[in-house]
Amino acid sequence: MGLVLMSGQELHRVGVLAEITDGERSVASGAALLGLTTRHMRRLVERYRTEGAASLAHGHRSRPSNHRRPTEHRTEALRLVRSLYQGYGPTLASEMLADRHKLSVPRETLRCWMRADGLWLTRAQRRSFHQNRPRREHFGELIQIDGSEHRWFGPDHPMCTLLVFIDDATSRLMQLRFVPSESTQTYFETLQDYLIEHGCPVAFYSDKHTVFRVAKLDAMRGDGMTQFGRALAELNVEILCANSSQAKGRVERANRTLQDRLVKELQLEGITTIEDGNGFLPGFIERFNGRFAVPPARPDNLHRPLKVTLSRLSDILCKRELRHVGQQLQISWQRKLLILERNALSETLPGKYVELFDFGGGRLEIRCNGVALPYLAFDKDQRVTHTAIVDNKRLTEALVFVQELQAEPRPAPRIKTNSEKIGYVSNGRKRGRPRGI
Repeated sequence: MGLVLMSGQELHRVGVLAEITDGERSVASGAALLGLTTRHMRRLVERYRTEGAASLAHGHRSRPSNHRRPTEHRTEALRLVRSLYQGYGPTLASEMLADRHKLSVPRETLRCWMRADGLWLTRAQRRSFHQNRPRREHFGELIQIDGSEHRWFGPDHPMCTLLVFIDDATSRLMQLRFVPSESTQTYFETLQDYLIEHGCPVAFYSDKHTVFRVAKLDAMRGDGMTQFGRALAELNVEILCANSSQAKGRVERANRTLQDRLVKELQLEGITTIEDGNGFLPGFIERFNGRFAVPPARPDNLHRPLKVTLSRLSDILCKRELRHVGQQLQISWQRKLLILERNALSETLPGKYVELFDFGGGRLEIRCNGVALPYLAFDKDQRVTHTAIVDNKRLTEALVFVQELQAEPRPAPRIKTNSEKIGYVSNGRKRGRPRGI
């Protein structure tokens, strides 16, 4: 047996025995160094002198363990797993063997048997690898967009979202913006800054969030596109959705880098609010691109000039819907009742449709043929958040809003009568027979 097959402890013991044999060390000192008795040390020295270093290896080396389970036991367990529990993990398969077949096999023992027999793959073997997609060749050809929810201002501050626009060809950060959460309005605001600064790219590349894509393709209402998609269509910009996170890995890796570098720089500057953070971002983008951006494969810039005025751009980047005008000049909008003021134009609108422009921040306009109509707004229900449908990416912002409402005393909701529910209005007459009969 060669020394290369010995363990480290055995090699150390061989070195001590060689020193004793050569007279460089006494038997007593060697025994004390190895933690052995002097008598056993003399026995090892004698064996080393007569049989060499190979005699110090353990006698059971390369032999089966005395505590191993019978071969029949292993064969039966693997037969059952192969025939009845194909695809089961070692833990579940061990439980099934014990419960159904009274065959007790520890899960780690069964794991080794299954791995040796090809019935189980290690975690490293089960890993799936995604082939990297080549970069686009031109700057402005494809802009990846995503929102990253994180505690950007430190662990003691609430979570918020960073909207990230990054160029696929160069890995340049094109636009960053801190917002409370991902929503159509926050993407509109970020997109407006992007278009003014860079122009119109060929396409944006996003995930399948409901801001970008209609989840129900066979929806009866609408034209098959979201408000964000409608705005991009008016600007002649395409929106594409990735089927997986790996497909838009450029922006996903940028999010991970920003969650490290940007958080630390914000802490060094003592920035703890969204407003101050947005003021800090332009300088950070310039430094980040100077370090990490790469030149495109082709020098052409595919951004197109923005050919609309700022007022027209504001009308495009907002929520717009057609709403029916009732006989009493009322319009329903997001649990609110909008009543048009009576004038020569509004008197002609009952039964027709008008267009609502929601610019965010509470600014809402009702237009007919480009003319803004004055109106009054009334809340239908005080508990505007009760049983509201909240998207997962807006849950943090919704809970903060609910906590602010709960901090203020509010009256309990009043139970409505059936007459109020159906909209019954008394005409003042008593119930009974009509008069004159």
